[in-house]
Amino acid sequence: MAKSIQEALDPLNVRNTKLDTKLLHFGAEVDQATGASSVPLYQASTFHHADIFNPPQYDYSRSGNPTRQALEDYIALLEGGAAGYAFPSGMAAISTAFMLFSAGDHLIVTEDVYGGTYRLLTGILGRLGIEASFVDMSRPDVVKAALRPNTKAVYMETPSNPTLKITDIAGISAWCKQQGLLSIVDNTFMTPYYQRPIELGADIVLHSATKFLGGHSDVLAGLAVTATKELGSELKYLQNGLGSVLGVQDCWLLMRGMKTLGARMTHSEISSRRIAEWLEGRSDIQAVYYPGLSSHPDREIHAKQATGYGAVVSFDVGSGERAKKVLNQVKLPLVAVSLGAVESILSYPAMMSHAAMPAEVRAERGITDGLLRFSVGLEDVEDLMADLDQALDQE
Repeated sequence: MAKSIQEALDPLNVRNTKLDTKLLHFGAEVDQATGASSVPLYQASTFHHADIFNPPQYDYSRSGNPTRQALEDYIALLEGGAAGYAFPSGMAAISTAFMLFSAGDHLIVTEDVYGGTYRLLTGILGRLGIEASFVDMSRPDVVKAALRPNTKAVYMETPSNPTLKITDIAGISAWCKQQGLLSIVDNTFMTPYYQRPIELGADIVLHSATKFLGGHSDVLAGLAVTATKELGSELKYLQNGLGSVLGVQDCWLLMRGMKTLGARMTHSEISSRRIAEWLEGRSDIQAVYYPGLSSHPDREIHAKQATGYGAVVSFDVGSGERAKKVLNQVKLPLVAVSLGAVESILSYPAMMSHAAMPAEVRAERGITDGLLRFSVGLEDVEDLMADLDQALDQE
């Protein structure tokens, strides 16, 4: 009898396949009980103990659920990690990872980090006695100079949001190991399709899976992957203790979205390169930020640690007044706070993703009032450029 896909692609063999194959054949893509081509939704809060002396694998869905487990194993496979965990939002994943630290601990963090992460560190964790220094993570000397006796971790966001600065993941992670620090990477922009920080030495990888992994603006989710089972056990303890788990409906939606990640990222990246080059050639644009541009100062570092340049382009139109005119004039992109969807999304960091960051702090980090962040979707690139062109030409 011929082997089933599930049998033929056992976990060891799946790990040796290319990423495009892993996206579709991740170990749970065929239900073993029925042969269904989709992971079943185990819509159950609790599980029967047939033998009280031999408890089942799952007993309560906060602690574990088969649908969520399939997703958690899926992201661990894609990132090349030991264990994965699914949370109800990207910030829930980030918050839980920061719960590894205690009052008196110090963290080194990317300076132009996502506004929600900045708010968490300054407005909540700071109140609990966890300190953070925000540094230009593209400069290793500045990172190393921020080290204190109580430093416990380095938190990297690369490319950073929204100015797309690049951090040398391998270099910083190696330094962290020398210093006994944890290295944490927010990999939302690149996804494991283009960048796998654990393979570069990072200890924890985080995702706002709401973005590119989900890909359809219809699910709120966060994911975390640890490099070791031991670190995974610590994160699992926190996830269970905090009750910060993703519901099974959203787990299923996220897995459905992840299957097309490769096709979506490939299409959007090609369009992003064209749009970035076109914007850079315009005399009315003050700056364009995209790691695929030859003018990007850290393009070579990014190319060494990633296999693509992503689908987010940020550009400065010169003033807040002009930025708002553009936002009100575009016809195709959503004007919204998110990114990474099938439809293009144009965001205004000063009033959206980084509104929690004080104006003077934004200015120090290059997040100007004229800066727009464009997440390029699956529309025809000529149509997107024509739409941007008419919006930029408005007086």
